Amino acid sequence: MTSRPKARKGRLLFLTLAALLLMAAGGFVDSVRGQEKTLPRLVDLGATQCIPCKMMAPILDELAKEYAGKLEVVFIDVWQNRDLAAEYGVRMIPTQIFFAPSGEELFRHTGFYAKNDILNKWRELGYPFAAK
Repeated sequence: MTSRPKARKGRLLFLTLAALLLMAAGGFVDSVRGQEKTLPRLVDLGATQCIPCKMMAPILDELAKEYAGKLEVVFIDVWQNRDLAAEYGVRMIPTQIFFAPSGEELFRHTGFYAKNDILNKWRELGYPFAAK
């Protein structure tokens, strides 16, 4: 008779653990489903003291504001982050790199790049960001 309560306790413990595992697995699946989609990304590698880079700064700011939630815009100062410049294979600045949401590099441009030219390139690449 004393073994029966132990068996119930063991079964109860097993069922509790199984329920917790199922809840955790369900939460994991929901968190994966609920992840924000990755956006196309424009990475500008330059320096704060470079003249063409300074000319790019307001354009990058405008793009980041106007296309928030649709396009990620990143500026990397290569003089402060030399390792990143090497990772991206940058030889001249400014360099703009266009990335698909998957992270695949789609296009690379070196030098000053006007806002309309950037938006036109995105359109060519299949991302129709409308000029504002």
